[in-house]
Amino acid sequence: MDPELEAFLPFFPREELDDPVENRRNFARRAAAIPEPDTGGLEIEDRTVPADPDVAIRIYRPAGARGALIWLRGGGWVMGDLDTERHWTTRLAAGSGAVVISVDYRPSPEHRFPAALDDVCAVLSWTAAHAGELGIDPDRIAVGGHSAGAGLAAAASLRCRDRQGPPLCFQLLNQPVLDDRQDTWSQRNFTDTPLQNRDTLTAAWRHYLGGGTATAYAAPARATDLSGLPPAYIATAEFDPLRDEDIHYALRLMEAGVPVELHQWPGTFHGSQALLSAEVSQRQVAEINAVLRRVLTA
Repeated sequence: MDPELEAFLPFFPREELDDPVENRRNFARRAAAIPEPDTGGLEIEDRTVPADPDVAIRIYRPAGARGALIWLRGGGWVMGDLDTERHWTTRLAAGSGAVVISVDYRPSPEHRFPAALDDVCAVLSWTAAHAGELGIDPDRIAVGGHSAGAGLAAAASLRCRDRQGPPLCFQLLNQPVLDDRQDTWSQRNFTDTPLQNRDTLTAAWRHYLGGGTATAYAAPARATDLSGLPPAYIATAEFDPLRDEDIHYALRLMEAGVPVELHQWPGTFHGSQALLSAEVSQRQVAEINAVLRRVLTA
């Protein structure tokens, strides 16, 4: 474990995901404890995307931005909202120079698959259709997220390909949740890792699927054909149950002819980038912003 991260481990109680209401309270409490990001230089606007039902979004716009990232929060499909995600989205918009559109997709277990994916795809279609109004280049729209949100980003990329959805130029997958089968080495062995472990992932999948059968649009690792997908950046953490399924997905994308940049961060655990005082966390955030600058603002 990275020494700077290890020093924080006593402050992380073992996480459970059995009580969604209490989990959301704890998630919001932790987010509120993170220092407020600097929003100077950003125009921030709340809007509603017409859909069934409508989807709330928050737009972060740096001056002169033309490329856009549709950003999807983590939280096991259960936790989080536009406010808890403001730290990620503010830093991404300021650091990348791209418009960041944060999506308040419907949470499980109240809204099971495919509700969240439907919300994401509605926002993608709306953004592409209103690119001129938004001042966005329609050829520079990317999708990305963290954890469950990154899994949604991968699923949205698949569905846009299969159903002639808006063309996406990139997918940014930070520690994505991709495979409900949980049969990799890291899934079987990382049963007590910080913030996320095998049990919390099992509960997240149970809430999301509700006992239904997973398709590739729920668990992208189940897709048999990964060709024709947007180029991808995939980041993994060493001590994360998701590590191996993410690496396997990156390799399968490569085998399908999709350009992929894969970075496995040693000494880290799932979501450890929130500890911004650690040097490795600063490098992780800086790299994600550099990737987005290269794709969306170059």
